[in-house]
This record gives sequence, C-alpha cells and structure tokens, in this order.
Amino acid sequence: MTGSLQIKNDRYYMVINTTDETGKRRQKWLATGLKIKGNKKRADKMLRDTITAYEIQNGSKNANIRYCDWVEYWLADVKKRVDIITHEGYVAIANAQVVPYFRNAKISLGNVTRELLQRYIDSKAASGRCDGGALSPGSIRAIRNILNQSLKAALHAGLITTNPCEGLRLPKREHRESTFYTSEQITSLFDAICGDPFEPLVRVAAIYGLRRSELLGLKWGAIDFHENTLTVQHTVVQQTTLVAKDKTKNAASRRSLPLTREIRELLKKLQIEEIENRRLCGRDYVDTDYVFKWSDGRPYAPHYVSRKFRSLLTQHDLPPIRFHDLRHSCASLLIGQGFGLKDVQEWLGHADITLTANTYAHLDMKRKRSIADSLAGLC
Repeated sequence: MTGSLQIKNDRYYMVINTTDETGKRRQKWLATGLKIKGNKKRADKMLRDTITAYEIQNGSKNANIRYCDWVEYWLADVKKRVDIITHEGYVAIANAQVVPYFRNAKISLGNVTRELLQRYIDSKAASGRCDGGALSPGSIRAIRNILNQSLKAALHAGLITTNPCEGLRLPKREHRESTFYTSEQITSLFDAICGDPFEPLVRVAAIYGLRRSELLGLKWGAIDFHENTLTVQHTVVQQTTLVAKDKTKNAASRRSLPLTREIRELLKKLQIEEIENRRLCGRDYVDTDYVFKWSDGRPYAPHYVSRKFRSLLTQHDLPPIRFHDLRHSCASLLIGQGFGLKDVQEWLGHADITLTANTYAHLDMKRKRSIADSLAGLC
C-alpha cells in the first residue's frame, strides 16, 4: 500500500492508495489537521503510521513490519482501552527506551526473538539510563510490560506465532527500606513550616498518611465538620496531563478518618482564607471544590507539590525525604504508638495487609519486645 502527502487550504492531507473488492484502484483522502508551516516531519510520520495501520487491518501486512512501527501502532490502539495516565506512562517508556533502540537496530517484527530481547533487557539493566547508569529493576519491568503487551497484540493479530517475550530473565527486585521521619523530626518539620501556606497540606499528609493523589483530590464536600470526619474518595494524578478521578487507587483506599482538633482548626482557617481569596480575585477566581490549591483557586499540580516539599526541607535544613515518605512516617508513628499492622492497613488504605506487613513489619519492634518479654517469663 502506498500513499502521499497533499496540500489543500494550507494544510496537509494524506492520500492513501487502496483497492476495492473488484481490484479497482481507489484514493482515500484523510485530513491530518496539520498546517504546512513547521509540520512536515509530523505529517510524514502520520502518513507512515496510517499506511501501517491500513495494511495491518487489511491483512496485507506481515511480520516484515518494523517492530518499532508495530509498537507505535499498538500504543495508538491500546489508547482506546486504558485511562489517559496509564497510556501516557506507556508512551513515555516506549519513546524513551523501546522505540529508539529497535528503530536503530532496524529489526522487523518477525525477527524479534527471545534471545534478542534478553540481550536488550540485559543491556538496559546494565546501562539504560541517559547518563549511562543502570536502570532499576522496576524500570526494567515497566519496559518488559511494553514488550509483552505489544508482542501479545501481534500474536493475537496473527503476525507472529509465539510471544518471544515469555520467559525473559529479569533483574531481582531491590528491597528498599522505607524512609521516614521520627516523631521528633515530624515535630521539627511542623515547627519549621508553621505559618507557611504549605503547612496545612504537609500536616494533613503526615497525620493521615494520604497519598499525594488523595491529598490533592481532597474536596470540601469530603470534609464533614459536624461529624468531624475526612473522607478519601477522589484523586488527582498526573503523568503529562492532569487528571481528576472520582475514584481511589482501590476499594480499601476509599476511607473515612476522624478529624483531629488541630487539623479541624487548620481546615476551618483554610475555609476562611478561601472566602477572602474569592473576594479579592473576583471573576478571575477559578471555582473548584478542592481544599489544597493556589490563592486564585487553581489546583496544585502533583509534581509541584513534590518539588515544593523538597525546597522546604532544604530551606529549613531538614533531612531530605520524598513527599511520599510522609506516608511512611505516618505508619512509623502509628506503630511506635503501639498500633498493630491491621490498624495501619486501615488508616493508610492498603488493599491487603500483606503489603502493610511487607513494608512496615520491621518497624513493629515494640510489640515484638512485649511478646518476647511475655515468653521470657515462661522460661
């Protein structure tokens, strides 16, 4: 199948040469939506991808298609079945690690073998980062997911007879101890940021162990000052696009927690500040129900929150931790106060206590000492 680019009304159009059931040649015009100026490369790529898609759909394309082209076709196709954040994650990994490698190697789909993929995985594990360093086992598994799903789709389409991705040997997962603040360090953090506009957000994150997405998805409608509860039921996530979801990570993540006196007072103060901000900004105020946001009503972006938190720690000479480590700090504080793993699981909204145990069991030493003391008395 062939095609060409044509110009009409200062825009690029794709002209695809096809044949109908009788074998008669037909031309199909498709709009690219691209203006002529500065878009030649994008239009060329769109034409190639469109021809590939037509050939695959019409059964005229065989395993001689380049694997890099198939991955890009799969990315476009899988977009219909996954949410936008998941798809943007696929695209980011594929464009950074998979497509360039196999484009440079000029490997066709039919020539992708398990041995070739194993060498590729091993090379990425050894020096796959931009700076030449080793990619983490987690990153390798994310790459393997792209390989496996795209090749499984090729198998389903009848372009290959087996999935060569099956049976690949991957680097062992690294056991990473959770980083957290002690109760004394949490107190120092709260003292350091007292009066800072970011204080309420950090306090709520540390006291309730909310995920960043849960924190930024917290709405006033989820705060019940009469019953003194906070309900986690909405999230805000970002890969490239900022996406709000009326759902949590899993069913267990949807939970209601009691307001402490200090947090209640902080939230009441935020409400008063929001009323004043609405008055000052007038029609320029962005009307949202989110609790944590800029003074003009715009929601905080997740990446900004992480950067701002790092900046605050540096500014106040506090030990560096990730924003997510406030969640680990919350778990540490709960366990230090004598609460069991089941309590921690429910407070943090883990779907399975196994995750809680694998992550925090090493912190549960106070309870274990109590058990040891009890047993010692029997000897």
